[in-house]
Amino acid sequence: MAQKTVVIALGGNALAQPDEEGTIAQQFRHTRESLHAVVELAREGWQIAIVHGNGPQVGNELIRNEQSRHLVPPLPLGVLVAGTEGWIGYMIQQSLQNALRAGGVDRQVVTMVTQVLVDPDDPELRRPTKPIGRTMDEETARGLAAELGGAVAEAKGGWRRVVPSPRPTAIVEREMIRSLVAQGHLVIAAGGGGCPVYEHPRYGLEGVDAVVDKDRAAAILGRDIGADVLVILTDVDRVYRDFGTPEQRAIERLTVDEADELLAGGGLGSGSMAPKLEAAAEFVRRGGTRAIIARLDQGREAVAGQAGTEVVR
Repeated sequence: MAQKTVVIALGGNALAQPDEEGTIAQQFRHTRESLHAVVELAREGWQIAIVHGNGPQVGNELIRNEQSRHLVPPLPLGVLVAGTEGWIGYMIQQSLQNALRAGGVDRQVVTMVTQVLVDPDDPELRRPTKPIGRTMDEETARGLAAELGGAVAEAKGGWRRVVPSPRPTAIVEREMIRSLVAQGHLVIAAGGGGCPVYEHPRYGLEGVDAVVDKDRAAAILGRDIGADVLVILTDVDRVYRDFGTPEQRAIERLTVDEADELLAGGGLGSGSMAPKLEAAAEFVRRGGTRAIIARLDQGREAVAGQAGTEVVR
């Protein structure tokens, strides 16, 4: 097989289940369970970059920030994202190294803390809407916002922090990632969407307190390193029309135009599939051959065209 490049975006369920405490032992176990497809694709000769989510982990980091604020200076959100890139990357890197060795696959794995460029004029930077961190009562939430800064809003079951989620425009370390992937190394990059930064006219790169959607970051990473395929692995087996209703229907294949129409018409129903389908369509629109949205345990079948929803030109 000619060497082709795939970007694999691992959903949050790859690391932590919502009904669990989320101990590090549990997260290591789920990480090990999620990597079978990656090992098989590595065995087949695919060049691979991996992007992971960090929602529960960065939320926990915010709690640690809050609880320790009288002992040590709190850290900004961009630094917390960088920290989760490092330690989640360590979990995936170690687990994947062990799995490759056990499977007799001689490939190296590396984690890269990644900066993601955003537009400083993106209106999303002035519209904090992304819930993050723990649920609190209104008094506690407003008190923390007054003391530590940031915005809070009413959410399901209480109040939560809300932060901006700007669109990524480019991967800062794209040339290094492209080079490592081309050499056959498995690269874990843009974890949690990467650390959002912008180009300051005087100081160069500057961080912003925001989070980037990891599927959008995966699509931009795929574009920037010339990937052929984007695979978005999540907790459902494919995209459904009218999801969550009695009329829901599975979709096997969409063109980019059909995906755009589905997104514009609100035909996805309840759930969080819209950003994933948007990222898949954007990747193909910008030069990728195809993108697939599939269940976590069907990664290899998805790449082979045997599972998930495929988006093509």
